[in-house]
Amino acid sequence: MAALLYRLGRMAFRRRRLVTALWVVVLGAVGFASTKAPAPPDDTASMNGIEAQSAYDLLQKRFPGTSDNADTASAKIVFVAPEGQKVTASDNRATIEKLVDEAGEGSQVEAAVSPFQAGAVSKNGSTAYAIVTYKAKSKDITDSTKQYLQTAVDEARKAGLTVDVGGSVLASQPAAGGSSEAIGIAIAALVLLVTFGSLTAAGLPLLTAVLGVGLSMVSIMALGSTFGLSTTSSSLASMLGLAVGIDYALFVVSRYREERAKDRVPQEAAGLAVGTAGSAVVFAGLTVVIALAGLSVVGVPTLTKMGLSAAGAVVIAVLVALTLVPALLGLFPNAVLSRRIRKGKQKSGTRRNAGARWAHFVLRRPVPVLLASVAVLGALALPVMDLQLGMPGDESKSTATTERRAYDELAEGFGPGFNGPLTVVVDAQGAKDPRTAVAAITEKIADTAGVVSVSTASFNPAGDTALFTATPSTAPTSEKTKDLVRAIRGERESLRSETGATFLVSGTTAVNIDVAQKMQSALVPYLAVVVGLAFLLLLVVFRSVLVPLKAAVGFLLSVLAALGAVVAVFQWGWAADLIGLQQTGPIMSTMPIMMVGIVFGLAMDYEVFLVSRMREAYIHGERPADSVVSGFRHSARVVVAAALIMIAVFSGFVGAGLAMIKMIGFSLAVAVLFDAFLVRMVFVPAVLALLGKRAWWLPHWLDRRLPHVDIEGEALTGGRAATPKPAVDKASALN
Repeated sequence: MAALLYRLGRMAFRRRRLVTALWVVVLGAVGFASTKAPAPPDDTASMNGIEAQSAYDLLQKRFPGTSDNADTASAKIVFVAPEGQKVTASDNRATIEKLVDEAGEGSQVEAAVSPFQAGAVSKNGSTAYAIVTYKAKSKDITDSTKQYLQTAVDEARKAGLTVDVGGSVLASQPAAGGSSEAIGIAIAALVLLVTFGSLTAAGLPLLTAVLGVGLSMVSIMALGSTFGLSTTSSSLASMLGLAVGIDYALFVVSRYREERAKDRVPQEAAGLAVGTAGSAVVFAGLTVVIALAGLSVVGVPTLTKMGLSAAGAVVIAVLVALTLVPALLGLFPNAVLSRRIRKGKQKSGTRRNAGARWAHFVLRRPVPVLLASVAVLGALALPVMDLQLGMPGDESKSTATTERRAYDELAEGFGPGFNGPLTVVVDAQGAKDPRTAVAAITEKIADTAGVVSVSTASFNPAGDTALFTATPSTAPTSEKTKDLVRAIRGERESLRSETGATFLVSGTTAVNIDVAQKMQSALVPYLAVVVGLAFLLLLVVFRSVLVPLKAAVGFLLSVLAALGAVVAVFQWGWAADLIGLQQTGPIMSTMPIMMVGIVFGLAMDYEVFLVSRMREAYIHGERPADSVVSGFRHSARVVVAAALIMIAVFSGFVGAGLAMIKMIGFSLAVAVLFDAFLVRMVFVPAVLALLGKRAWWLPHWLDRRLPHVDIEGEALTGGRAATPKPAVDKASALN
């Protein structure tokens, strides 16, 4: 591996203009293809294997035309009378009916139903709502149609009514990042500048990472219609592609500078950098790809597409680090060096820098350091015991949005459960009298504790399937609502034996409950697949049994601590104002399993980069304790810089308006913080200090069967690769 990448690095350095031009051409070609490709599909919420999805499928099968109207846009216009008045007062009623009439005149409108016709007025008369349905999907609603509705709403507000609009038509489109994302990139640039002491060296990783992310984004756009990749798929790819792209380039450039400090000629230094640091990049990238591709075993289409898209972005970042980075080093062989290296005042040696001093500190007192790191991570993980999963809706949006205000007004006027009605689909094909069976089921569910009301059942043309809604007394995200859904489903078997009919419970609330349960069930097999494959990969890389085991334990500590921080902030509300969190509530069902996969891949990044330098020193003859010091001497500063860059990039996404991206950005930022500074910098050296030579133990029978993969550059220690720079002229030094 190292020898192959060594030759690749030398070739890219030597053919620097050709390699750079090829990357630019590929970016341009794929970018052009993306402009000609069909539009990507909409996100799909389908999820096989849950009851709510089975109910939806039955509904589509038995009720003709359901699938045609399922994705059409709608608006729920909420009216609240001034304090002390009722919406049924003559002036208020006239204003409402005028708005409904105007809203129903749009060219894309299917129907507009007045609250007084539909009986959509609260018991105290303070609140009412009108439903406007459209002929087109939300994304196809024209700006003129939206403006038409907005104008009608504004006129009603002038009359003194409080008017807000729920639904998808006037819903605000949250940003995927925000200004804080640019701040994150600026912080990353500052970290690179401090680390390298050179503007060119700081700019090169940023440049290559942006090019890699750009290529990833246009690739997703070009292949979106073919593979069903939506715009959501690109969010995670952008986030991870930028973070790992900067980090991978950082490690190659850092190793290049180190080799130049040893008096290597530029081309030789580039070859050695790609052969050693590049090998670590390949295996670190593989662990991230394994973790992301492993999301496909969960069975959630959206997660699968996001994982595969992000894995593709990581692959591109690896290829950029192995080819474009050495090519650009060929164009600027000396500009990336610090002034001290260019003047020959800084040599690579055994000086005790901050990393080496920290390693000596840990080696002198490994037991208290280990116990302290485990105690801190354990304390941070405690909130996980209160983890509640769900899916945020309009209640999680900012109160500045009209859809959030409409949600709150409906909850106040009609009860907290009004925003999350349960859809009950009754399959009465096996009943002797379908209508009697449906009536019995409706009555039983209406009498269930926690149900406020049920609607009149509507039958399909064949008369063998019915549909009605049940309104809970509690909010959609309440634990009591989850208990209610379980209680209703628990009555199914007894009702089947009594009536011969069965039923399925669906609706947004039921979907969220089912998704949460599926995520919890999938977490253990997902962890087994990802951790198992990565363990085997690290076993091959480090030729040790205990080092991969230690890596897995450290990962579990960091991911549990990160999950604890997410619960404390997003569920309990600690420091919520600092990140612009408008509403606390359950943690998104898909977030923990997604975070586990991503964090595992990133944690293995630091494991490979840091421990590979320790193993490199160990196989070159250093004692176990000295190899730990050598690893920290050469890699600690760069790992810290890489972690700070990732934290800065991920923190930028905390400013996103989209709740899912905000939560993922926060979770990844704190996970990298814990993993890099508590696990890799504290837990890892303490464990290795206690293990000593046993850390690199491998049974002889296993050693014979494992493939030999050289990532430490063992094959490069002799011959030309290890030859110091001879006396050459300035021109030949670049070739």
